[in-house]
Amino acid sequence: MMVKRPLVSVVDDSESVRESLPDLLTELGYSVRVFSSAQEFITSDCVGDTRCLILDIHMPGMTGPDLQRELTVRRQAIPIIFVTAQCDETVRTRLREQGAVDCLFKPFSDAALCEALNAAFRVS
Repeated sequence: MMVKRPLVSVVDDSESVRESLPDLLTELGYSVRVFSSAQEFITSDCVGDTRCLILDIHMPGMTGPDLQRELTVRRQAIPIIFVTAQCDETVRTRLREQGAVDCLFKPFSDAALCEALNAAFRVS
């Protein structure tokens, strides 16, 4: 019997993130889909299957927090791990207060990502 691996969707406009994260996430036992924009994700057929969302904060068009609000409006409760190159603790605190599981500053360690994923799957 084949066990279905939980889907983690990565939404980041950085090509390097979209290329590097899937390998690590696959090694950790997850299915992975990558998207270059929030709009691409929200119009995909993956929204309902996504069990965790790794989401960049600053992207052209719809930002990560914009996508978080849109998912809330649609009543799509997906645990979110934000990632950002902007090292600002006030942003991290605000995003957590708004329901994010975590906010990791780029570049983040594999261990920090694993810890955030474990927290996300405890929430879901």
